[in-house]
Amino acid sequence: MKLKKIIYLASFSFLLLAMGSCKKEKFDINANPDDVTDVSVNPQVLLPAAQQVTSDIVATNFTFLQMWMGYWARSGSYQSLGEIETYKFANDFQVGVWNNLYSNANNYHIMMTKAKASGAAFYEAVGRIMKTHNFQMLVDIYNNVPYFEAFQGTAIPTPKYDKGADIYKDLFKQLDTAIALLKSPAAADLSLNPEKATADLVYAGNTTNWIKFANTLRLRMIMHLHNGINATQVVPGFDIAEQVGKITSEGFMTTAAESAHLNPGFSGSKPQPFYRRYVTNENGTGSQNDVVRANEYAIEYYKYDGDPRINRFYVSPNGTTAGQKGIPFGQPSGDDNFIGSKLSTVRGPGYSPNGAASRAWIMTNVESLFLQAEAKQRGLNISTSTPKALLTSAIRESFVWLGLTSAQADSYIAGNATYEDVDIDAAGGGLFTILSQKWFALNGIAVYEIWTDFRRTDYVLGDTPNIGYDPGPPISVDPGNSSTVIPRRLLYPQNEYNYNAANVGAQGTINQFTGRIFWDLN
Repeated sequence: MKLKKIIYLASFSFLLLAMGSCKKEKFDINANPDDVTDVSVNPQVLLPAAQQVTSDIVATNFTFLQMWMGYWARSGSYQSLGEIETYKFANDFQVGVWNNLYSNANNYHIMMTKAKASGAAFYEAVGRIMKTHNFQMLVDIYNNVPYFEAFQGTAIPTPKYDKGADIYKDLFKQLDTAIALLKSPAAADLSLNPEKATADLVYAGNTTNWIKFANTLRLRMIMHLHNGINATQVVPGFDIAEQVGKITSEGFMTTAAESAHLNPGFSGSKPQPFYRRYVTNENGTGSQNDVVRANEYAIEYYKYDGDPRINRFYVSPNGTTAGQKGIPFGQPSGDDNFIGSKLSTVRGPGYSPNGAASRAWIMTNVESLFLQAEAKQRGLNISTSTPKALLTSAIRESFVWLGLTSAQADSYIAGNATYEDVDIDAAGGGLFTILSQKWFALNGIAVYEIWTDFRRTDYVLGDTPNIGYDPGPPISVDPGNSSTVIPRRLLYPQNEYNYNAANVGAQGTINQFTGRIFWDLN
């Protein structure tokens, strides 16, 4: 099946429709998508399968970014990963990111369209929110992409590319529409929205939590727009006060219960996505658990601050914190000091706290609290709390989310007083502290947002620390790498040049180092 058909002709993605009826088997992803038609499914069948696919994308599609951002590296027992480690790649590099996000967005678009036609306001609203989630990611990775003409079937088989800024503007409108729908009487009508409590794996039909999720997405996008306060520089006419007012009036994620998590019955025989990919699958092996190891940069940084989260993200070869060991990103194979058995393995958030049975995630309250802290630090009236209070809450929630305690978080903060990567009151603290702590916390959880932070931030430290987020992640030491910077975007897939040549060609020559996302002015 050609990509053009998957994305643009509104057929169903294999990841969704192969699941068939979720009541029968939510985990069966082996069926032929051509055997299922639009007529054979309804919103309550589409939603749970699509949500599972989204959580899988978030957890498993960004191994390359985990390496670029300093968390993971290749085991010295394996040969170079080539394109990932040299940053030299062609249009087929990481094509799954484009395919999966578009295919999953198509599922939400179909659900939204079918729900709108039947008056199912709840399902329509959730479809709009989740489609917004995926297109926010697509824009942040590729900039201009097909949006307004996408998913139009045979009427528009080769859709034009829309500007990233124009897409963002419409995404804010989509969130407004979704929230209005969720607040309408039609969203509560079970005759119009059958099985919403069981079909919705994330919030079990709770409209209040969906509104908070929508507003947290809104806050994420606001902070992307040249760090919020300078949003009009990238989106002319953008009313930041209006957007902040919408968030504060309706609320956003704060507690763990408000996080966009899901657990349809993960277990050792049906593991949670992250665990299945990077730790152990149902057959007792992991597709990447031998290749992926801890990055020396991350290991030394967590150890430097005495951060107990190190043992929630990695497993030491000898079982002790002192024994945690990483490998430089891009280290050539052949050095006995860096063979896989001598390096820390990736345990990751998928292991915490219930291993294979842990919940999967789409967006967490931990990220929300860091966004709130940054917004407040930048002068946005997002909360009555201080940036320091919001940051402290974010760190505590990070610890608890990983199976540690608030008391351990407080001890960690106290033990790093005067260090600007932990203490916001330290000289050189502030935004540096918030974004450094976000880097520590979202390891394996939302690395695409860490990449975005690296690209969008404009702060400058008077005293750059020897170890820290600034000046950024370590550059690959692969002998084949000649770059001193990491890529700022991905390239459009080759299939776009094969099947939508005129429209993708109109975007000009794309370079991973010099091409910028519209909000990237730094």
